Amino acid sequence: MLAPARRRAYNGTMTDQPSARDHVHAWMEKYQAAWASNQPGDIRDLFTEDARYERRPGDPEPWLGRVGIVDGWLAARDEPADWTFTWKLLGADADTAFVQGVTTYSAGRPSYDNLWVIRFDGEGRAAAFTEWFMERA
Repeated sequence: MLAPARRRAYNGTMTDQPSARDHVHAWMEKYQAAWASNQPGDIRDLFTEDARYERRPGDPEPWLGRVGIVDGWLAARDEPADWTFTWKLLGADADTAFVQGVTTYSAGRPSYDNLWVIRFDGEGRAAAFTEWFMERA
């Protein structure tokens, strides 16, 4: 169950401001669908026009903007039948969600623990995405 949107005062009235918790479940479903399809439109729809995708914190070569993210994603893509992914929401604060995941690859490839930090715009697209991944022992 999603928590109600946070209420903030704006020009003397109360308005609903969407939070990361309001967006993360639908966004994660769309992310996994894009991961499986590798279709540029599916990938592009996840992110804002000027989004930043970091494959590690402080990434010296982040994927920038929708075009850069699609190009980077497709260059590093996984094939749909080669992986499974499970995740849980660790927490959310305002526009930022913290997701823990496990990626399991087939054919004897390593599996990975993941931590994702996703900052959303007000419409449910990621404005910033940073991932950490570590091979499971």
